[in-house]
This record gives sequence, C-alpha cells and structure tokens, in this order.
Amino acid sequence: VSYFIITRYKRKSDEQEDEDAIVNRISLFLSTFTLAVSAGAVLLLPFSIISNEILLSFPQNYYIQWLNGSLIHGLWNLASLFSNLCLFVLMPFAFFFLESEGFAGLKKGIRARILETLVMLLLLALLIFGIVWVASALIDNDAASMESLYDLWEFYLPYLYSCISLMGCLLLLLCTPVGLSRMFTVMGQLLVKPTILEDLDEQIYIITLEEEALQRRLNGLSSSVEYNIMELEQELENVKTLKTKLERRKKASAWERNLVYPAVMVLLLIETSISVLLVACNILCLLVDETAMPKGTRGPGIGNASLSTFGFVGAALEIILIFYLMVSSVVGFYSLRFFGNFTPKKDDTTMTKIIGNCVSILVLSSALPVMSRTLGITRFDLLGDFGRFNWLGNFYIVLSYNLLFAIVTTLCLVRKFTSAVREELFKALGLHKLHLSNTSRDSETAKPSVNGHQKAL
Repeated sequence: VSYFIITRYKRKSDEQEDEDAIVNRISLFLSTFTLAVSAGAVLLLPFSIISNEILLSFPQNYYIQWLNGSLIHGLWNLASLFSNLCLFVLMPFAFFFLESEGFAGLKKGIRARILETLVMLLLLALLIFGIVWVASALIDNDAASMESLYDLWEFYLPYLYSCISLMGCLLLLLCTPVGLSRMFTVMGQLLVKPTILEDLDEQIYIITLEEEALQRRLNGLSSSVEYNIMELEQELENVKTLKTKLERRKKASAWERNLVYPAVMVLLLIETSISVLLVACNILCLLVDETAMPKGTRGPGIGNASLSTFGFVGAALEIILIFYLMVSSVVGFYSLRFFGNFTPKKDDTTMTKIIGNCVSILVLSSALPVMSRTLGITRFDLLGDFGRFNWLGNFYIVLSYNLLFAIVTTLCLVRKFTSAVREELFKALGLHKLHLSNTSRDSETAKPSVNGHQKAL
C-alpha cells in the first residue's frame, strides 16, 4: 500500500537504467519502508486495544493463544526500533544519497556516492551527538547524566527519540486542532451539499455562457493586450472546474444531497465534541489522581481488565477517535501555511519532497500513541520505549499540553462556525473592504470573475 501511494505521487522519470535511476529506486524503497513503519505506528495502539478486549472476551479459547502480552510488547519494541532506524539512518541516507555526486578526484559511480553519503551521515551523527550532549549538560548538569550519554544504545538513542517524540507531540498539538476544524471544509468539498433555495439550472447556464465567452476571447487573442493568455487559461480552468461541480450536484440523488451530507457533518461534530470532552475529563483526573499521568502506575496487564468503562463499545469508540485524530492531524499539517508547499502532487512530486513527507508523517504517527495517552483518549499504558520518555512524568508539561489542546481546539471550532456570521457583520459595518476576515478574501480569490456573473453567483 505504501509503495502504491508513493508511486502515485512520484514524478515519472525516464525508463533508462542510468546511475540516477538506480539512486532514485533505492530512495523509493527506503521511503516505502518508512511509510510502512508510519502505518504500523498508527495501527499499534488500535491493535493493542482490540487484542486486550478479545483476550477478555475469550480468555480460554485455543485459537487465540498466540495473541498474548509478549506479542504486543514485541510489536511495540519493533515499532520503536524501526522508527529510530528510519528517522536517524534510512531517511538521512536516502536524502544524502540523492544529493551526492562523489568526492572530487574519485571515479564517479554508485560506490563514490555511497562513500560520500556515509561520510555525511558520520558527520551528521557527530553533530547531533554534540548538540544533545550540550543540551543535556545545560538541562541536567551532573556526572550521572554525562556518563549515561556514553551508553549509546540504552540511553542516548532513547533520549534523542524522546526529544523527537516531544517535538512530534508539539507538532500534533499545532496540527490536530487546525485539522479538526478543517475536516468540515474538506468533507464539504468531497460531498454534495443540499440545494436549498438554489436554481442549479440557472447557475449552470450562467457558467456555460461565461465559459463560452472566455473561450472566444482566448481564441481571438494573438497577443496579450488586455489580459495575459496564461491568466485567461487559468480562469477558464477554474470555470470548467466549477461547472463540473455544479453538474455533479445536479446529478446527485436526493438521498446523497439531503441525508449523507448532514449525517457526515453531525458525525464529525459529535466526534470532535467527544474528543474535547475526554480531554476536559482527563484534565480533572490529572488534578485529583496521579495515576492518570501517562507515566503513572502500570495497569493490570493485557487481557486482565478492560481499559474502558463501556467495555467493547468504549474500546471501539477509542479506536475511532484515534484514527480520527490521525486523519485530522495530517489534514491540519498540510493546511498550515508553513507546510503548504510541502503538499505532494499527483505524478509531479520530486523524490526529495517525498522523503520530507515520509519523515513528517513518521514523526506524526510515532507521536500519535503518546498524544492519545497524554490526552486521555485511551487508558492503555504506553509499552516499550514509548513509555520511557522522560517528559511524560512531568505533571506541568502534561497538564499544559491538555489545557492547550482543549483551548486551541475550542477556539478553532468557534472561529470555524462563526466565520459566516463574522463575514456578514463585516459587510454590514462596511469593514469587508479592509480584509479583516480571511474567509472573505479566500472566497473572492477562489471564485473567477471575468464579467461579474460569477460574483453574483
């Protein structure tokens, strides 16, 4: 699945077997493995929750004896190991391998590029090791912490992965609230909205006239005088896209228009409200019970007790919310202006940008189990290296994280649902010309207006 996703977006190259093609293929395989590890990290917590409920329901069943705590712990450890491997070795190797040309004076070829890549990786490892050592000395300046950094496998890599996980959780804190509010817009674009007090035939007729006018103007232009030809072609493309959407709305059945769209919107609203309520309850639990901490006392173990008050139904709701948060975080990630140019395009994404996207999704997916446990979405204890992060035991960090998530999500939703009211108020007060509302500016730029018909529409 990861391979088909990447090849769908990867820029098509020539089929000739040259050196760059081999390098691109190696980087493609490494990116595929990284995306597969990301999917495994996302599925880690839902699989563990389902396994716990199955073991509770069928404790003595012979056919599920293979499903035990040892298997679950092994999966968590493997997910942590492969996440470290992809993040610190494979993805830097793929990036430097793409950019390498070989040292001057050496014979050009794959071996020269591999040698340069390995040297760059060594220098990068020394640089990161020095940065983490200095950071550890500044934060915790004692002999024990400095000595522990010499233990590369048992302390240094988990410590570094803990820092990456904290950054991933902070990125999720930024992306998820934006994605939760953005999901309503995305689903509104995918689904057919109800036609209330609208005449679709008249709108299609106006759009058709506008398309014909643009086509005639484009055919009659030999040189760009009043309009640039490129601008006219872009406007014509926008008009065709809008016409296609209107025709799709007209062809949609009454069930699809009047039932599916409201049901999906209500479902999104319920899921978002439940997420905020669970976070609010978790904040209260943190204030009165120290076992609510992500790094608190260990639970009874897998298959010994249900993690949810509502049993299997509650576990299913937790899994739905975890997947919903992951999808929302990805949508929010690509909706942020800083990462806007990072969005992959079908059949036109460079390999370097694919590597960057794979690393971003790996960081988000690796931080998802930690965020779900920190916010109280699930009570499943973090296993393996995921549960050994130092910052999970800090009460003030965990409480601040929950408060920020609840406040930012609420503000994003209020801003989303009051945008139409705000826009009308700005128009009534005559302030819309000052562009105080982002919505009005976006709506004006999104609609092509050649002869005024489209603005009226």
